[in-house]
Formats: sequence, structure tokens, C-alpha cells
Amino acid sequence: MGGELCKHAERKEPAAQRRFSHGFLSGVGVSLAHRLTHSAVFSRPGGGNVPPPVPGLPLPPDASAETSGKSPPAFIALFLPEFPHRNFPGRDDFQVLSFIAKGSYGPILKVRDVGKDETYAVKVLPKSSIFKEGALQQSKEEVIIQRQLKHPFIHNLQDCWQTQRHLFIMWDFCSGGDLYTCWLLKGRFEEDEVRLLAAELGSALGFLHDLGIMHRDIKMENVLLSDRGHLRLSDFGFSRRLKRGGRAFTICGTIQYMAPEVLGGGPYSHAADWWSLGVLLFALVTGEFPLPAEPDHGDMLKKVTDCPYNLPTTFSSALALLLTELLCKSPLSRLRNLDSLKTQAFFRGTSFDSYILQKAPVRFIQELRSRPDWANKSSRGAAMEHFDNFDCDQILHSPTTPTELSPTLTSVGLKS
Repeated sequence: MGGELCKHAERKEPAAQRRFSHGFLSGVGVSLAHRLTHSAVFSRPGGGNVPPPVPGLPLPPDASAETSGKSPPAFIALFLPEFPHRNFPGRDDFQVLSFIAKGSYGPILKVRDVGKDETYAVKVLPKSSIFKEGALQQSKEEVIIQRQLKHPFIHNLQDCWQTQRHLFIMWDFCSGGDLYTCWLLKGRFEEDEVRLLAAELGSALGFLHDLGIMHRDIKMENVLLSDRGHLRLSDFGFSRRLKRGGRAFTICGTIQYMAPEVLGGGPYSHAADWWSLGVLLFALVTGEFPLPAEPDHGDMLKKVTDCPYNLPTTFSSALALLLTELLCKSPLSRLRNLDSLKTQAFFRGTSFDSYILQKAPVRFIQELRSRPDWANKSSRGAAMEHFDNFDCDQILHSPTTPTELSPTLTSVGLKS
């Protein structure tokens, strides 16, 4: 292939490995955001630092609230009808068990609903940060999109609400971690193993695209795993609904997974997600990415454009054909729908029926999950000091009484 980047280098997470967006970085994991030209923001792939559960760990400080001394005004609720206004459930109803990760704007928590005896993941988003970054519309869109999505291989949204200072988004808790951790542990997957993973992920993509939704950040870190080892596509913070024939132009995603038409600033459509799937499958089966990341999307575009994408001779002819069609640089010629995926020789004899796919546990994933070094790999070097000296009650049980309008927010416009 046109570049060499082994997983060992990926673990070091050089500054070049980054995730672009116009706004809201909602990935479950540590994200590093910067404003760039073209309003792009980017952070590392593989940066999904998920520390092992540590009950009683303090939460990260809400720096914006401490420095401003004011809460976002009550009128903000008018712009967020998608988030019902209520208090965080009381301590007798919800138990905060641990951190899952430090997200872009606040913590992701593991919580237990005492009444239902169910465990969930809750993302906490300070409103002050959402407005400061111009990410209001994108946070609304994430919830609107996820409410439409009921599919066995898509991470299920359970609830969302707001208090005076924060937004809360709650999903099912995926106890199996993520696919990126499995990749770090295993090194490379066998073709039979990749076949099952590709069928589940392809089914999720096909479902999304039938609804006109682009994911725009397909990567291993955004593929969560159930306790039985089945996939759950997550993180819809970059997603976009497109009408039939519509095109997008925002440079967003994770740079090593981005299709050439996305790197070039568009126009692009749902075919870009299938390119990202091709990169993901290539990395799973070889243990390395097709190309190393570049620090700038322009440099990455040049590298992708110049790369011949010669596939290893160790691949079966069926796998080589599949990846050739997914990594086609022309989106019009690329494999770009579920029906085309199903007809590939690589999937001969494979059922795409979600009931059949889920019938048996995925043993090779469960075996990885049971390894003693799982917790260390899944944390990926998370800096636990980020979570020191934070008042859990302040974040979770903020008051709901109206406060004085903040002059810095009264003139904030909604960004599309």
C-alpha cells in the first residue's frame, strides 16, 4: 500500500491523527479540539480514551461556569425543545457508578436506574460550552436523528433532558467496550471474523442511508460492543440528513477514514461512509491503516489521491475485490449501498438478517474482552487528573430557577 502505519505507531497518537468537524465533537472519549481554516475542528482517531470504571471517582471541573459566575439564561430552553426541562433524577433514583470517558464538553457517566435496575451511559454537556462553540444546532440534530434510529446494530438512545446549566443525553450502556480496543489487543482479524463484523456494520449503514442519514464518522472507536460481542454503531454528532440528490460540503470526520471527496471539501453524499467502511475493514484485516495520517486535510487529500491502493497478496480474491470497490476514489463508481455489499463474493453464504446475525454470541470478541490487559488497553493512557476536584452534585443536580440573562448569550445566533 501507499503508506505504512502499524498499530504500534497508532497507539502513540501523534498530533497528525485528528478528527475534523465544523462543530460538536460528541465522540465517547477524550477529544482535542482546535479551530482551523474553513471552520474545521479536529482531534485524534484512537483518542477515545475510556478509563476503566472506578466507582466514586470525582468528575471533571466545569471551568466555564466557574469563570463566568453565571448560568445560561432561561430563554435558552426555548431553542432546545428536543430536551425536556427537568432536574437530574435524585440520588435515590439514579446512582452514578463511574466515569466512562471525558467527552469534548463534559463527562460521560455510567449510571444505574435504581427503579428499573438498568445501567446506562449519560453524556453531560454544559450549555455554556455548546453556545461558545456554536454547536447548538448540531447537538439538537444529533438527538433528532437518533430518535429515528431503532436498529439492532445501532446504539440506542434512551432519553435526553436539560437542567438550567446542562444538557443530558442517555444511551444503553455497552459493556463490551469498543472495536478499537479489540484491534489494539488482537493485532489483526481473520477474514471470517471480519466477514461477520462487516455484515453487521454494513447492515447498520444501509439502514441509515435508507433514511437519508449520513454518519460521517465511521471508525473503530465509534463501533461499540454489546456483552454478546455484537456491534452497536454510535456517535451521531457529525451526522447529517440529506434529501434525495442532496450533497454536503463540510469537511468532517476522522482524517484517516475520510473519503477523498470529503477531504476536498465536497460535494459528497452517502458514498463517503462506504469509503470509511473500506478503511476500517482494511485496518482490521491487516493491523494497519492504508495510509498514515497527515496533519492537514489538504496534505491528506494529496496522499489519498496519489496512493495506488495496492492490496496485500495475502488477501483472498473475494476480500481484495470488496476492498477495491469500497476504496474506489470515484464516489460514482464506488460500492455505495447495502444491496451491492450483499452481492459481493466475500459474503457468499452470509446472512444479513439481523436476527440470525445476533443469534449466537461473537466468541472472538468475548475472548478479547476477558483478557487481563483489556482495562489498560481500553483506557489508552487517559489522564485521570482531568477528573480531579469536581463537585458531582453541582453538575448533576443544578437548579432550574431562572437567573439573570447573560449579556454574552442574549445575542447568540443559531448556527446551521
